[in-house]
Amino acid sequence: MSPSSEIYFTIPNTLQNWPWPRHINPHYNICKAESSAWCEGFKAFTPKAQKAFNKCDFNLLASLAYPLLNKEGCRVGCDLMNLFFVIDEYSDVADQCGAREQADIVMDALRHPLKPRPEGEWIGGEIARQFWENATRTATPSAQRRFIKMFDSYLNSVVQQAEDRTHNYIRDIQSYFDVRRDTIGAKPSFAINEIHLNISDEAMEDPIIKTLASTSIDMLIIGNDLCSYNVEQARGDDGHNLVTIVMNERKIGLHAALQWISNLHDRLAAEFLEAYKKLPSPINPDVATYVDGLGNWVRGNDVWSFESERYFGVRGLEIQNSRIVQLLPKEKGEQGNTGLIPSTQGISVSTIKPSGFIQNILSSIWIKWGVTFLVLMLSVASLRSIIILHRYELF
Repeated sequence: MSPSSEIYFTIPNTLQNWPWPRHINPHYNICKAESSAWCEGFKAFTPKAQKAFNKCDFNLLASLAYPLLNKEGCRVGCDLMNLFFVIDEYSDVADQCGAREQADIVMDALRHPLKPRPEGEWIGGEIARQFWENATRTATPSAQRRFIKMFDSYLNSVVQQAEDRTHNYIRDIQSYFDVRRDTIGAKPSFAINEIHLNISDEAMEDPIIKTLASTSIDMLIIGNDLCSYNVEQARGDDGHNLVTIVMNERKIGLHAALQWISNLHDRLAAEFLEAYKKLPSPINPDVATYVDGLGNWVRGNDVWSFESERYFGVRGLEIQNSRIVQLLPKEKGEQGNTGLIPSTQGISVSTIKPSGFIQNILSSIWIKWGVTFLVLMLSVASLRSIIILHRYELF
């Protein structure tokens, strides 16, 4: 059955029995004000787009995800969430080459936070540099090391996602999870859980800890994809969403796919809670704080999805209660574009098709000079020269 024929659908209440309650950092308001002013100062978006960006309130996500961190840690969390979604908005309209260029800029900035960024560089580099320069003032060495490693994996997966999108490639369920476990950004986000902790690599490699981390990531994937599916399918950017993946692989409709995903989430939640019971007693206090943060992240991400205007606008709390959503109609315009970033920004020059430029140039000349001048003055060679110049001006 085609999703477009199903006008309403119900988002499964996957966390109705989750033992971690909603908990928000007491420094939310002040950290939101500081981080928002910091992020807006880069002018990464137009005023209209910035207003839409602010409605998502990524500072709320950080404050729900890191309720126990002190003010410095909460501010780092807020800055990270804002950085994540700046990268997300720009990479969503980039091809593989453009996403790779952005990823390299960000990683260079993170590895060299004291090095000035080159003039004219994409603004994401300076945002990343300032974020990490501030974070290193409070993060422990082990947290810093793990964050850099995990952020590199995250960016590599974003490049892979851009390649999939460019080729309209829809993965199967297993390979989707393999990539999505990095594109969701949970692994570097978990490193902020331990920003003030000292946890050894040996402890992190413990099978129980790895199970808790992996199952929480998969639950975050499900929670995010369930809530984001409607807006993503409307703008044609749902190829990297579990709902679409399940419908495509299992050849089922939207409602059946949602039930299948809900059942998967139930199994993951049971696996997480069973592993949690197996933690040794007594347990290292830092490890205990870390794993508690994993359980809280699952709850925090879920409530943010409804409390912010990211996915449901002003109706988030209503939908959180009813779980009923009306399927949005398909939008006209560029596939995958959220509207925050114009389609010519963040895109590699390799994505620009000469045929489109020929059409634009011919139309412009037709209007200004008429058909006769066009026939007399433009040869094939001169037209190709104009195209080349035009492309590099845009780049």
